[in-house]
Amino acid sequence: MSQFKHLLSPAKLGPVELRNRIILSPMGDNFADEEGYCTEQMQAYYEARAAGGAGLIIMGVVSIAFPHGTAEPFQCAISDDKYIPGLAKLAERVHKHGAKVAMQIQHAGKVAARDLAEGRELWVPSMPRMTKNDIMASLTQEELGKFISSQRRDGNPTIRVMDKDDIAQMVEWFAAAAERAEKAGFDGVEIHAAHNYIIAGFLSPYHNQRDDEYGGSLENRVRFMREVIRAVRARVSPEFGVWIRLDAYELHTEGGIHLDEAKQVAKIAAEEAVHAIAVSAYATITTGSAFTEAPLVQKPAGFLDWAAEVRAAVDTPVIALGRIEPEVGNKAIAEGRCDFIAMGRKLLADPELPNKLAAGKPETIRPCIYCYVCVSQIFINERIKCAANPFTGQEHQQVLLPAPHPKHVVIVGGGPAGMEAARVASLRGHRVTLIERSNRLGGTLFFAALAYPENGVLLDNLVAQVKELPIEVRFNTEATPELLDDLNADHVFVATGAKRDAPNIPGADLKHVWSGDELRRLMTGDRAEEIAKKKLSLTQRTMMKAGSLSGATNSRDALQGLSKLWMPLGKNVAIIGGGLVGLELAEFLIERGRKVTVLEPGPALGAELSIVRRWRVLDNLRDHQVPLLTRCTVSRIDADQVHYVDQDHNPHTVAAHSVVLAIGAGPDRSLADRLAQHGLPVTAIGDCQQLGYIEGALRGGTDAALAL
Repeated sequence: MSQFKHLLSPAKLGPVELRNRIILSPMGDNFADEEGYCTEQMQAYYEARAAGGAGLIIMGVVSIAFPHGTAEPFQCAISDDKYIPGLAKLAERVHKHGAKVAMQIQHAGKVAARDLAEGRELWVPSMPRMTKNDIMASLTQEELGKFISSQRRDGNPTIRVMDKDDIAQMVEWFAAAAERAEKAGFDGVEIHAAHNYIIAGFLSPYHNQRDDEYGGSLENRVRFMREVIRAVRARVSPEFGVWIRLDAYELHTEGGIHLDEAKQVAKIAAEEAVHAIAVSAYATITTGSAFTEAPLVQKPAGFLDWAAEVRAAVDTPVIALGRIEPEVGNKAIAEGRCDFIAMGRKLLADPELPNKLAAGKPETIRPCIYCYVCVSQIFINERIKCAANPFTGQEHQQVLLPAPHPKHVVIVGGGPAGMEAARVASLRGHRVTLIERSNRLGGTLFFAALAYPENGVLLDNLVAQVKELPIEVRFNTEATPELLDDLNADHVFVATGAKRDAPNIPGADLKHVWSGDELRRLMTGDRAEEIAKKKLSLTQRTMMKAGSLSGATNSRDALQGLSKLWMPLGKNVAIIGGGLVGLELAEFLIERGRKVTVLEPGPALGAELSIVRRWRVLDNLRDHQVPLLTRCTVSRIDADQVHYVDQDHNPHTVAAHSVVLAIGAGPDRSLADRLAQHGLPVTAIGDCQQLGYIEGALRGGTDAALAL
């Protein structure tokens, strides 16, 4: 605990005593039912994070005027007394684990997507200004049909600029919501005054164009916020916590909220006796990747400096948030830069994070890989999930229980599916032997970590958990029916990954044409000599050997550095295939000075990537002027060009000193079928059963181990 003593120390958030300073940041989850009721799924989800040791659980975006003003299709409601019983059960389940619970009360204003979809008026402080973006162009046809803002039932939305009676009604909605939260046994509320929602709309000098006492000067623009805070505090007891979330900035918004004014707003909120200020930010979505500047920040500790500036301006406690690692949060609290750390995605990936810090086992914390699967679900009207944690959102029906009849489980393949299956099976009490053909664990995840370093932290965690458990690992071992007979395996999981068939393209067998699998094996040292003899010159083989002898191929960091100095690819690289593998490889190569062209046979790019992650990747590639060609059929590859035909049957060429084939992957059940024919009980998991990449691998491994 000493390493994180400040983060794990008790503290008071106003009248609310917390066992530590770790807060579950409020995130939309879509776990309510269509009528806004708190469900068993929602209760179990929040209970798991309370059991994991967080000091305070904050429910995300609870609707004060349901269904009016809702931003999500399955948003929880607090707009009527009928919602109190379900929420009371949630509060009881959180409290029994020693955590406190609050709810973030919210009205979405002009971004109330459900109002838009269902034909209700959008309540706004002023007529919204239109902003152009191209985010819909990156969606697949299936996603377009499910996208939340595409569900509109009629033509243009009806905009209602709020008059004074409407403002009074909105204030009453907030106050009544807080009163009901206390009746339900909650310990506090966070008033959402950020992220383009209704209060933020009044605070923003860009969005608020009113000419009455609620617009113009800062004093007028904060009037609505003041009224909400006062009304809320008047309706709850002194023992009930009341705090507010504010934007430090409205990014990409000329004349929007900025830090100097945000500090003034924070001082005014402090004058109104809020118990804390949560410092966030928002970005006008001019591009998809802007969403990952704010509010869902990609940059580590992206808002922390702003939180520190607000903390220096007020005597009120400050909640810092936005991708803050535990060690960074601990240091920030120690230095007085903030008082509490709110974590959202981190506690989706591992609800046990606080308990593991307290136990001195931070290396066993399952990390968020910032793939944005969680929030992307909301955009397409689905419940949230987590690629790194298959249990997220499934806590109500998936539980790690001891196996009634422990078995000897042999797992073939040490990639993410195999490691996760080994971990879960071992935790359930099975004896586990893990067989890996190469000399390291990780499989294709090791190479994926080179392209996207966040994947590397997940790999480290998976390896650490395998090492911590009583799992026998056999490296450099080929799985044969005879070996499995010798091991007396009761059940075999085959997790050997996908196969990648060479496409039927003339020239695909040339030396400068690489399959993704060949490139992976060469770079990571997985039976690399076979590839080197076919593909590399003597000089190149010597350089590769030097890297191997120096240990570079056993270290991601060393390999990252080495790959910037040497790779067996020419200056101009054509990547055939614009899916997840092709796009992440394109990012990897442009960082290494290559000029890249991506050719995708289908109509969409990066369909396997979550929507928000796809936005980031595509914006990055476009910023680097990477040609992203769709609906093109490659007709042949020659020594320095790739020939293709576009959708109108027009021929084209692309200069290419090297070609990478990022297509043709499919499940490979060959070993599983061979073992089954031998009479062994076999389950295929991961990509050898169905292509699912990291998320599918972890989920497949978990499901198989739970089913034993």
